[in-house]
This record gives sequence, structure tokens and C-alpha cells, in this order.
Amino acid sequence: MKDANVGFWNERKEKLKLEYPNITDDDLRFSEGKEKVMVELLGYKLGKSEEEVRVIINDLK
Repeated sequence: MKDANVGFWNERKEKLKLEYPNITDDDLRFSEGKEKVMVELLGYKLGKSEEEVRVIINDLK
């Protein structure tokens, strides 16, 4: 994973855990090439579509 992506993701995953307490560290473990699987899992746990999850992640500030 590129350094910029690591910083982006580390910042956002902490905010996701605060906003959605049912999400675990394992749910948010990012693996290069496995982003789609992670987003699908988060969508399932949150009851949201893959696109909704991507919007949630991108809108976190």
C-alpha cells in the first residue's frame, strides 16, 4: 500500500470505529488488492451498499 493511502486509511478507520461501534479492527484491516472484500463486509455489517460504504469512508473528515 502506498504511504499516502496508509495515512488516509489509518485516520478514517479510527473515525469509523467511533461512529460505528459494531465494526472491529479485523473488519477494517486493509490488504492491498482486498479492498472490495473489505468494503463488502463493512456494507453487510452496516446494512449499506458498497457504494454507500465508499461514500461514508470518503466523507469522513
